[in-house]
Amino acid sequence: MSVPHSVDLSQARLGVLGGSGLYAMEGLEEIQELTIETPFGSPSDQLRLGRLGGMEVVFLARHGRHHTFLPTEVPYRANIWAMRSLGVRWILSPSAVGSLQQEIAPLDMVVPDQFIDRTRDRPKSFFGEGAVAHVALGDPFCPSLSRVLADVADSLMPEGRTLHRGGTYLCMEGPAFSTRAESNLYRSWGCSVIGMTNHTEARLAREAEIAYATLAMATDYDCWYADHDSVTVEMVIGNLKANAALATEIVKTTAERIAALRPASAAHHALQYALMTPADQVPAATRRKLNLFTKSYWGTFKG
Repeated sequence: MSVPHSVDLSQARLGVLGGSGLYAMEGLEEIQELTIETPFGSPSDQLRLGRLGGMEVVFLARHGRHHTFLPTEVPYRANIWAMRSLGVRWILSPSAVGSLQQEIAPLDMVVPDQFIDRTRDRPKSFFGEGAVAHVALGDPFCPSLSRVLADVADSLMPEGRTLHRGGTYLCMEGPAFSTRAESNLYRSWGCSVIGMTNHTEARLAREAEIAYATLAMATDYDCWYADHDSVTVEMVIGNLKANAALATEIVKTTAERIAALRPASAAHHALQYALMTPADQVPAATRRKLNLFTKSYWGTFKG
């Protein structure tokens, strides 16, 4: 197995996955809308390639620009494959979440460092069908990318709102919000925020050797909080829109930092020791689908 000694990040692009209420990237210039078909189907929408903060950025609305995909229905594998096919090696995910801790108030933001996965009905790997890989996921968010994002967000937070560094994101299946018993269970586990999408993306991004970080925007206290109204879509979207301008500025400034630093990540070599199946034992159809990620290790598939 040949192993690369370095990854050329000089021309790499930044990906942005917009969540609920964030269906476009304000400030993106020289926009091209790209339709990409992948071995895993069609992405959620056209990908928008442009410039932001002096860097080439690829934006994709994960639920579609008209919010037509349930969290379970989002074509996660197609989205991440399409991003990587366009040279994306870092992904920022500004996402709506519910707060599970009183100190994380609505309109606060969190850059989490851990996940607990409670999903069950969605594909979570590019591998299978004759190819086995086990990526390391002890640190599911890229520490170096998360640090850059947190530093930027902390410097831009308005008075009265707080950026929280670290915390655990509980990823639930949805689409219904939690029961009160579930919400209190997740609190007892020490979880910080709750959402429905990011863990699936982070796992796939790691297999695709893309560094991934989340800007979790608290739109509400989850239903555990007795003095808080029950969670509604109107509440979530209203608070997310209130966060949209700030989130856009954070992403733009983070893009500027990434353009200058082009931070290397362990994620960029995630498959180096993860591939278990010898290349010559992998079926041709599977090799073809995985070639985008595995060619550095298995050689370019020409079949």
